[in-house]
Amino acid sequence: MQPEVMEIRQHLSRFAPFDVLSDELLDTVAENMDAAYFKAGSDILTRDAPVTELYYIRSGAVDIFRRSGALHNRLEEGDIFGHFSLLRNHRAHFPAKAIEDTLVYLIPEALFERLCAEDEQFADFVELDQPRLKSVVEKHADDARMMTTRVRKLITRPAVLVDATLSVQEAARQITDAHASAALVLAEPDDNPRHNVLAENGEPRRLLGIVTDSDFRRSVVAEGRGCDTPIGAIVAEHAFTVQSDEILQDAMLAMLRNNVKHMPVLHRRRPIGILHISDIIRHQTHTGLYLADRIFSQPNAEALAKLLPDVRESFVRLVEEGASAEMIGAALSTIGRGFTRRLLELAEAELGPPPVPYAFMALGSMARNEQTIVTDQDNALVLDDDFDPAQHDEYFLEMARRVSDGLAACGYTYCTGGIMATNPRWRQPLATWKTYFRDWLDNPTPERLLHSSIFFDLDAVCGEEIFVTQLKELIATEAPRRPLFLAAMARNASNRTPPLGFFRNFVMEKDGKKNNTINVKRRGTAPMVDLIRVHALAAGSTAQNSYDRLNDISQTDLLPSGVSERIRYALEFISMVRIRHQAIALQRDQPPGNSVQPENISSAERHNLKDAFQLLSDAQKFLQFRYPIPASRR
Repeated sequence: MQPEVMEIRQHLSRFAPFDVLSDELLDTVAENMDAAYFKAGSDILTRDAPVTELYYIRSGAVDIFRRSGALHNRLEEGDIFGHFSLLRNHRAHFPAKAIEDTLVYLIPEALFERLCAEDEQFADFVELDQPRLKSVVEKHADDARMMTTRVRKLITRPAVLVDATLSVQEAARQITDAHASAALVLAEPDDNPRHNVLAENGEPRRLLGIVTDSDFRRSVVAEGRGCDTPIGAIVAEHAFTVQSDEILQDAMLAMLRNNVKHMPVLHRRRPIGILHISDIIRHQTHTGLYLADRIFSQPNAEALAKLLPDVRESFVRLVEEGASAEMIGAALSTIGRGFTRRLLELAEAELGPPPVPYAFMALGSMARNEQTIVTDQDNALVLDDDFDPAQHDEYFLEMARRVSDGLAACGYTYCTGGIMATNPRWRQPLATWKTYFRDWLDNPTPERLLHSSIFFDLDAVCGEEIFVTQLKELIATEAPRRPLFLAAMARNASNRTPPLGFFRNFVMEKDGKKNNTINVKRRGTAPMVDLIRVHALAAGSTAQNSYDRLNDISQTDLLPSGVSERIRYALEFISMVRIRHQAIALQRDQPPGNSVQPENISSAERHNLKDAFQLLSDAQKFLQFRYPIPASRR
């Protein structure tokens, strides 16, 4: 292969969908393409122009326009266009213009069709945007449903292998030098090859058993055997093994069933380590459920704060094991609720029983069960209508302070907008809360609702849940009857627009500013949650979780058929991008955040993220169409 063709091949191999091609197909593409150069400002494709090639941007940048002339997308190095036309009627539906000097590789139609026919992943990539996003999210969902820890995850050091003829003294020395507590004892191979394993040199050996520290104590010292006793003489000839790709739960059941604490771990017949029951217990202590249980055994707020590293490790482990954003949000919200409830228990234990019944109300992401590792605290107190500020507020203010300060120590930062139970406005009797919500519903303006929309994500954490249930029912009953309220909420939900075009190392915003990072919460998940909330309010849904709300919305005619499902895919994908980058930051001992750098996003992920942002943009446009300002108020 000529050097220039090899250079083209290497460039293609860095970007989706060419990065998935076999070596043979990649060679064929590199050897059978042409190149074209377009000066800045020149047209590449005009509307309805014939399209007979796939366009691959080698360098430069290209704007893609809608029929109306509005900017649809901005493409850069490694992006492709023209594939929709090749899949349809071979006419350009979206005009393309070079916005700077641009070099494009042209892949002939016949070769494009061959790639689609011979490579399923390539074909999936060039299909319509939403089916591609759907495929990615559903694959991750399938992985999440199979989310299990494999035994190999717990093997951190190689197994110590000793020959059965070795003396117990030498075996003990080798185990000690390896800082281990056990070793695998190998003997001459068995006539039946199924009973053999492969030693480090690849030769077959029979796995005689495991020798542990307790075996030396029980079978050597206690019985007075000499140091020159062969190690094989003190090993019982039975060794239950487990394969490295076995599910951890199955390994634990096998240990319990066979009453053993150690098991050799094999990978393709090679011993790679020893699994101990303590490894399993240690692993389980970092799961979300175990952590939530530990929270309630802590004696004070200081002890709770010391669990923060465990929370972060639990979060990273969930991400590594392939949990979905929905599952991670639920797990972290369970932990957050646990901290809140325990802090309330500790407060009541010191302050005494509350003077009147109350409900501690979570707002925002905790109420939706969608928390990540980066979150602030949004909460409020709903008090019984017998609440008398002069008699009772001192108690509830101190309770709120203890909870708020305790949550801050546990990693839940104070709300900068003051939406916390320590604020007297958000520490009110039920009747006052009903007045708040009726006022927001009856007298809405986008400005008034801008900082109030978080109150429409609400759930009881502790206390009299019926108080919060009444507020949910009030909202679900009245919101669908308030078109002006829905219109105002819809306008606010469209304020934060997604970054529609990645351009080199920054994002082109509508205001023309250049930013070298994307805040995927502010420009992605938050506006997605906002628009889902509006449709849920219109549907009269009492659900708080965004995915549950989408289920309720899909039972109505508020959205065209299939749109709820596509919004679900987009929300899940954007959420996972945000979550994965937070986990990476923690693994690098960096503070996690909500911003990601486009250059740190893989080529395939970048394309899928663009698809999700485009869907969000379309959904926002439809939102304002679906909930217009009533004619009488224009």
